[in-house]
Amino acid sequence: MNLIAPSLLAADFSNLRDEMDWFNRSEADWLHLDVMDGVFVPNISFGFPVLEHVARMTDKPLDVHLMIVQPEKWVSHVRDLGAAVMNVHQEACVHLHRTVQQIHEAGMKAAVTLNPATPVETLTDIIGDVDVVMLMTVNPGFGAQKFIPHSLDKVRRLRRLIDESGSKALIEVDGGVNRQTIVPLHEAGVDVFVAGSALFGKPDPVAEVLALKQMINE
Repeated sequence: MNLIAPSLLAADFSNLRDEMDWFNRSEADWLHLDVMDGVFVPNISFGFPVLEHVARMTDKPLDVHLMIVQPEKWVSHVRDLGAAVMNVHQEACVHLHRTVQQIHEAGMKAAVTLNPATPVETLTDIIGDVDVVMLMTVNPGFGAQKFIPHSLDKVRRLRRLIDESGSKALIEVDGGVNRQTIVPLHEAGVDVFVAGSALFGKPDPVAEVLALKQMINE
């Protein structure tokens, strides 16, 4: 499965309707939505009033990435958006298994994200219960950062963990995805590619989505 998930964090919010228009016309698969609280990460992005507006502007699946403390408090809010995927950080969840259960009970796919310094082995005892594991390939909190090279080895280790456990979890990456990094990431085992500045702000983002998809489907 090779999915492209444009990250709204990189969009021009003064021109949001046009940004959503090209997204809807493109072959992009998911819309990735980064919620930041200024506590778990050193930045604040957008909240649920914005998410509710965006959700009404597309029929494509929403991948809601909560870079916040106590994400379990917001399961019902994310569900009410109609989100397909709720993505929480392993580092922010004291009781990760319980949070994954809550997400499933709300009818969503459960995704767990790891920061760059968090080993994939921390998910050994829950890998069979999650639908998606997302690896941050930059430090979370800001867009347009440089890809961390050792992330490729981390993807390979995660792929081995998933395959050896029999888990069906998809591997998602967020950070520094572009024409230079997408093929090595794909070869390492990534299924879902979050792309921000590689798409938003480009002269023809619809064509850019197609180009990225062609690179991983050749």
